[in-house]
Amino acid sequence: MRKIREFIIEKTLLSSALITVAVTVGIILVLAVEAFSFFREVSIFDFFTDTEWTPLFTKKHYGILPLLTGTLLTTFIAISVALPIGLSISIYLSEYAPRSFRKTIKPLLELLAAVPTVVYGFFALVVVTPFLQQFIPSLSGFNSLSAGIVMGIMIIPFVSSLSEDALFAVPKALREASYGMGATRLQTAFKVVVPAASSGIIVSIILAISRAIGETMIVAIAAGQQPRLTLDPTVPVETITAYIVQVSLGDVQHGSLEYKTIFAAGITLFALTFLLNTLSFQIRKKFRQKYD
Repeated sequence: MRKIREFIIEKTLLSSALITVAVTVGIILVLAVEAFSFFREVSIFDFFTDTEWTPLFTKKHYGILPLLTGTLLTTFIAISVALPIGLSISIYLSEYAPRSFRKTIKPLLELLAAVPTVVYGFFALVVVTPFLQQFIPSLSGFNSLSAGIVMGIMIIPFVSSLSEDALFAVPKALREASYGMGATRLQTAFKVVVPAASSGIIVSIILAISRAIGETMIVAIAAGQQPRLTLDPTVPVETITAYIVQVSLGDVQHGSLEYKTIFAAGITLFALTFLLNTLSFQIRKKFRQKYD
């Protein structure tokens, strides 16, 4: 009977793993097939070098650079907000906060990840943008600055929670050895604990970046829908995800070249996140070899 239960559990776990792989492969195949159909009519060279993206206009251009720039700009702003705040929170909770305070505040921080992103989007549009316009009068009603700031607030739990777990997992012997050599708590935290937990911290940062790149509702509501090649955070921009939403919910005919642009944009987004995940794996591997 015991062997039968173990067999059933083993096959159930195997089936779950195979289903996950099959779904992933299916998504990639759908994107690849439709994107290939798109690139049969549009030069892949123009797709990555043209500085205009106007597939829904009379004069059509299919350059992904404006969407890619908008995506990376909002992501950079989000990480600039989330990284220092998230790491500061994680270091405080791990090295300074009393255990009871840590058990209370950590679940509250993780609640930020449970807030619907559409709420964050309206918060950016209705609260953050008018507030910033008091200091930046030229700030447009739709802009990447407020969208990036609110996205940064949204991904703080990804950085703080995972980084705190990595810091908390550092053996106490390392801390005690540092204190025994006369180091202060601050020196121990930044020169011993953080380097020892660097692989976990880097993974949390890469995960947060991937989450920001794939965010849809915040940028669709607060950043605007004007694809432009710019690094100015005060003007409207459009990201890859916002464009996919715009076309998917619009009046674009299914099967048309304009509709196929969402698959070309989608596979570009997939490739970008795949490269980030590969980079995080290589960095984590390097740091583990360094500190093992």
